[in-house]
Amino acid sequence: MRIYGDKRSGNCYKLQLLLALLGKGCEWIDIDIMKGESRTPEFIEKSANGKIPVLELDDGRILSESNAIMHYLAAGTPLIPTSPFDFAQLLQWQFFEQYSHEPYIAVARYINIYLGMPASRIQEFEAKQAGGYKALEVMEQQLSTSPFLIANTITLADISLFAYTHVAHEGGFDLSAYPAIRNWIGLIKEQKGFVAMQA
Repeated sequence: MRIYGDKRSGNCYKLQLLLALLGKGCEWIDIDIMKGESRTPEFIEKSANGKIPVLELDDGRILSESNAIMHYLAAGTPLIPTSPFDFAQLLQWQFFEQYSHEPYIAVARYINIYLGMPASRIQEFEAKQAGGYKALEVMEQQLSTSPFLIANTITLADISLFAYTHVAHEGGFDLSAYPAIRNWIGLIKEQKGFVAMQA
């Protein structure tokens, strides 16, 4: 298998972290989105929407969308709950991550880290703050009742949301008022096999 991705991207880091926690290896192909490498004809053949990450299997089959790739890689492991309700909760948190968390926290980080906070994007950056803090409040509420997002054990839900939450400060978000989130970040960093996001 090989993964095409950018190691600074939270959506790509999810896969690196997951593979490390599972003790699995995978060939990594760096894609520089700032140089347009995800929009070349060759890449578009692999991923029609020109986005990373992309997983290419040994038989040539392709999977895109980070959370879908995670489900493939973690199939049959304890990171995916087996009870129907817990599995539905897992999906609930992953949908939350993509629709209520990533569009604010990840985009604000992109404007700051990838684009260098150009004057033309400052207003957009500031507009992302309210939505990002709302997402953090939802997480804080849950993590105040359980150490992980789904009860007492780490799942794909935690990995999905850890990716951008633990670098939220790079998008202008202050986590000092969220003790449960900070505790959760610490718990994930203590997991066997944990690897940090590359700067």
